[in-house]
Amino acid sequence: MTTGPSLEERVPIGRSALRTKRLWLGTVNFSGRVPDEDALRLLDHARERGIDCIDTADIYGWRVHKGHTEELLGRWFARGGGRREDIVLATKVGGQMTDRPGDGGLSSRHVIAACEGSLRRLGVDHIDIFQPHQVDRAATWDEIWEAMDVLVTSGKVRYVGSSNFAGWHIAAAQENAARRNRLGIVAHQCLYNLAVRHAELEVMPAAQAYGVGVFAWSPLHGGLLGGVLRKLRDGTAVKSAQGRAYASLPALRTAVESYEKFCQSVGAEPAEVGLAWVLSRPGVTGAVIGPRTPEQLDSALRATHRKLADDEVAELESIFPVSWSGGPAPEAWLG
Repeated sequence: MTTGPSLEERVPIGRSALRTKRLWLGTVNFSGRVPDEDALRLLDHARERGIDCIDTADIYGWRVHKGHTEELLGRWFARGGGRREDIVLATKVGGQMTDRPGDGGLSSRHVIAACEGSLRRLGVDHIDIFQPHQVDRAATWDEIWEAMDVLVTSGKVRYVGSSNFAGWHIAAAQENAARRNRLGIVAHQCLYNLAVRHAELEVMPAAQAYGVGVFAWSPLHGGLLGGVLRKLRDGTAVKSAQGRAYASLPALRTAVESYEKFCQSVGAEPAEVGLAWVLSRPGVTGAVIGPRTPEQLDSALRATHRKLADDEVAELESIFPVSWSGGPAPEAWLG
């Protein structure tokens, strides 16, 4: 492995003039797997290490109550010292916040009200990237863009992103935005890693065609690609002993065993290899990482300096070959 582009480089977000580092700090583990005080220290550590985008969502923190993570970030921004000015702030809208009718989805009413709620919890006057969290099949793009236009025109939102869309949703969004003479979506988040590559089918081609930057979430598939077998043997598995990694391991155990042996043979940590592969893929702008500790964050940063050789990429993709036959549709996980 050789040294790749410097972490100091900022990359353009889609066809916008906005630039950030390639790693965004995701906060889905805050207020649960990461206690609040540890999360505040991790935020400072990330900023000190040069990370300049924080990604959250209005529903995050649900283990305490929905909105808690945005409140936590608000406490961090309130400490001052240039924290808000240094950070590109991204949050999401669309999750069901309460049992009240209409307190979720992408209706114009909810999108505008949810933005106001996020601004209040975060203690800021604007959101840099406001992202529908998932598809709302009841909401047309006419209605969604009408709400986003209100928020952008009022200065409460700078750019619009998206998350967990199929490729045709990206196309529909951008065609509608073009008719309105609007910039449209600038960044899209999708599940993408060595073990789950369905985004290559249509999401990435659509994003590239419409000038949308792609950020992979769960680049290690919930810890599956972070040395899960070794951690299970050592009794140190936390995230990888549950959730997505735990559910996927039985079917992928043979591949994961080969993957961890490969990483050992090249003298690299599995987490760094898995993330380096994601960052090396055509059409991938960056990744949203969810470290629980400063050490995990530093490991992710090291991955941005690794460039996989062609033969290493070939070996990895022979361990995790693509198989489109019978695979789930891009939005199948939505149910």
